[in-house]
Amino acid sequence: MFLITNFSIPQGLSIRDPLQSELGKSILTNSVILMDEIGFESFTFKKLAEKMGSNETSIYRYFENKHFILLYIVVWYWNWVSYLIDYNSKNISDPNLKLDLIIDNFVNATKENPSVEFINEKVLHRVMISESSKSYHTKNIDEENKQGFYSSYKALIQKVADVILEIDPKFPYPHSFANNLFEMANKEIFFAEHLPRLTDVKIKNEDYSQIINLLKYYKCKMLNVTS
Repeated sequence: MFLITNFSIPQGLSIRDPLQSELGKSILTNSVILMDEIGFESFTFKKLAEKMGSNETSIYRYFENKHFILLYIVVWYWNWVSYLIDYNSKNISDPNLKLDLIIDNFVNATKENPSVEFINEKVLHRVMISESSKSYHTKNIDEENKQGFYSSYKALIQKVADVILEIDPKFPYPHSFANNLFEMANKEIFFAEHLPRLTDVKIKNEDYSQIINLLKYYKCKMLNVTS
């Protein structure tokens, strides 16, 4: 069991902290489930309220709009992956092995955590694959960035970039490579499931081993190391 400490969620994403009440946690739980079922475009507060057996007014007490719910969920996921990396690599000193573990966590960050009852990480991972880019591909990205909404993502990428530089201190693109590894982990799953002609990997029964192999292949080629 993973023992979760409080994740760093930027102020301004929610009107009140949803983690401090059962209603707030229910909003997050059902938002993840509903986005997985119908997609972000079709997601509305009215549909969420119906799923919760509540009313729209109660949701507006926590979130201004559905964009901030999605962004809150995505920020929680970035923190979750960062936590997994720290937890699983704390006894690993070899940076090459550590980067392999990071790739594994990027692809398979779906372990259902019994200590976090309000989030099903497996369902959340599916939402990340299909919907996460919509949280920051917006016209307000610069203003939201100034408010620190993407600090968790930056910290996650910095953590991976630091490991890359441990392997090769002269590697010129550590942040770009770290970001591409993370984004590829989700995009390759999406392409394999929906646009298979855009990828060479195949997924069967949620077995993502080919994607892990692909990312580790890039790692070996880019950093001139062996697995």
